[in-house]
Amino acid sequence: APPGPRWASGQPDSSSHEDDKPPNPVSFSFTVPKKEISMVPDMGKWKRSQAYADYMGFILTLNEGVKRKKFTCEYQVSETVEKLLAMLATLDRWIDETPPIDQPSRFGNKAYRTWYAKLDQEAEALVTAILPSERHDAAPEIAVYLKEAVGNSTRIDYGTGHEAAFAAFLCCLCKVGALRMEDQLAIIFKVFDKYLRVMHKLQKTYRMEPAGSQGVWGLDDFQFLPFIWGSSQLIDHPTLEPRHFVEEKVVNEYHQDYMFLECIKFINEMKTGPFAEHSNQLWNISAVPSWSKVNQGLIRMYKAECLEKFPVIQHFKFGSLLSIQPVKP
Repeated sequence: APPGPRWASGQPDSSSHEDDKPPNPVSFSFTVPKKEISMVPDMGKWKRSQAYADYMGFILTLNEGVKRKKFTCEYQVSETVEKLLAMLATLDRWIDETPPIDQPSRFGNKAYRTWYAKLDQEAEALVTAILPSERHDAAPEIAVYLKEAVGNSTRIDYGTGHEAAFAAFLCCLCKVGALRMEDQLAIIFKVFDKYLRVMHKLQKTYRMEPAGSQGVWGLDDFQFLPFIWGSSQLIDHPTLEPRHFVEEKVVNEYHQDYMFLECIKFINEMKTGPFAEHSNQLWNISAVPSWSKVNQGLIRMYKAECLEKFPVIQHFKFGSLLSIQPVKP
């Protein structure tokens, strides 16, 4: 078997008694993450960093893990995954408890700031509840990524940088051993899926603006990762081809099984007019012959349009788990 990726360091090998005792993670001295990329020339530092390698390794490992798998397939749901779902349910409940206020401007409802203040206050406690007891010292570091993952409370916007913070949050939970290799499918099918639903609800309820949107030239106003992982799920599908996802009846029939189609369904609900006009990039993708080509193309596009864009990465924070230090040769 190949050695596990770097982000999964400190995992027991799968033949040992998994639940007897948590793995002994590499020792970290936890720190509160901070911004390190303050001008365009710093971008090289990010691309050479351990954080970039770990983050991309995490995204690609999950991409392999969900290949050809439906939402409805069998996978284990660990205690940590259950706790993450409970945390996301709490965030969801707070939206219900914080209705939008009457205000002159249609976009960026200020009630979002009330909702966000609650998360800001509770984040560390929420993260502590997810971590195993011997790892509570990681909560202040990991909580920063959770707070960054739900949008910006000043601008009341949300974009792919916030989505990346949630992936970073999950990556950190893997690095401290709270999530394991065998949680891969549950991380996407349960945790990330629930996160998406909560984000969609935030975006709808508070009419959040897309952060740094490229308008009609972007892939989607708000998300990117579910299109990558969602296209991997569809690789080698016997009947569904990329050209089918622009057909509403296909989307309605299959969205319960595939994350990609779930995202298309949300776009169809939120936007009016011809698909080719409001989602031009996705329309172009529907002409690609195979899902594996779509998947490879989206990974390249994600690196170019999100991870290599200064306006996105200037907000990324680095600590001991996602380190700005260069990858060791």
